Amino acid sequence: MKRSGYSILLQCISLRYIVTRADRARSRQDRESRRSRSEPGRGEQNRREKSIKKTAIVPALVSLLVVAHLALASSPKQQSAPAAGSNGVRAEMLVSTKWLADHLKDPNVVVLHLADNVSDYKRGHVPGARYLAMKKIITDNGPISAELPTVDQLQKTFSELGVGDNSRVVIYATNWFPSAARAYFTLDYLGHGDKAALLDGGIEQWLAEDRPVSGETPRFSTATFTPHVHENFRALLDEVKNDVEAKAGEEPEQIIDARPARRYNAGHLGGASNVYWQDTLLSEENPVFQSPEKLRAIYASRGIVPGKKIVTYCEVGLQASHGYFLAKYLGYDAAMYDGSYQEWSSKNMPVVKGEAKR
Repeated sequence: MKRSGYSILLQCISLRYIVTRADRARSRQDRESRRSRSEPGRGEQNRREKSIKKTAIVPALVSLLVVAHLALASSPKQQSAPAAGSNGVRAEMLVSTKWLADHLKDPNVVVLHLADNVSDYKRGHVPGARYLAMKKIITDNGPISAELPTVDQLQKTFSELGVGDNSRVVIYATNWFPSAARAYFTLDYLGHGDKAALLDGGIEQWLAEDRPVSGETPRFSTATFTPHVHENFRALLDEVKNDVEAKAGEEPEQIIDARPARRYNAGHLGGASNVYWQDTLLSEENPVFQSPEKLRAIYASRGIVPGKKIVTYCEVGLQASHGYFLAKYLGYDAAMYDGSYQEWSSKNMPVVKGEAKR
């Protein structure tokens, strides 16, 4: 983590202060030594004065070091990308219901309630949450039924929701849990992923804890939302084709199929590992994420290795969005194949049937 210029300057000042005081102390010691030799009887007094001054200097130096430490601890963190913790987990991508309850009134926090229709939102939502229609973040492009809209359309959507460049966005969905991850993927694609998170457990956990809900639509203003598009977060057909056609063990990326086993066995992309999105949660009714240790164990059991990019897919890009979120959460470089199996099969690309990867 980089330190701010202010923190570095403060450290330099503290060190300069210590060196300067040490130089001055040596100079005084030399002068007093000469003086004690020229003035008999003064040596003991000088030693007592020197002891008192040392006693006074130590607390001052300790105070300066404490100030420098506090400045470093409070210096602004870099927000260009989610920073992985010591165990590789990007913990800031998930927020608990308690965290959200404690921060509902923060002016910088924007809560998005994702649903298919507004009636679902009006029946009850987290107080202050803003309604995001699913149709605003996916579009039907003929043979591919769930693609990203244009960047201009997405910019307009989030700006009208009051999501600004510095907003901390928390997302949950009521239509289907992976839909929330689709909204996260969209924000990440637009360069806002480092300021976005999913509500762990979703609205289900919020209600289970008997937390308040509201039927009122909050008032808010539009905001300036500036896209910084990451095209590499969206995998296209040719990229995935290269992965599939690579020799076993030489694949440039790892492919994860986020669908249930029955759909995987019915036909999947060659070399893909099956990590069903629901297996990464405690249950569909209690959609709290498994612990990072459990999630890593799931990956390991499917042959997913650390340090190698992951590309996720499903039927149309919703379950795959959950897989994408999980890979990023665990610290992987990741992309999501937006066209997914729907595009792959429409192009008559080869598939593998059964439990074997190839």
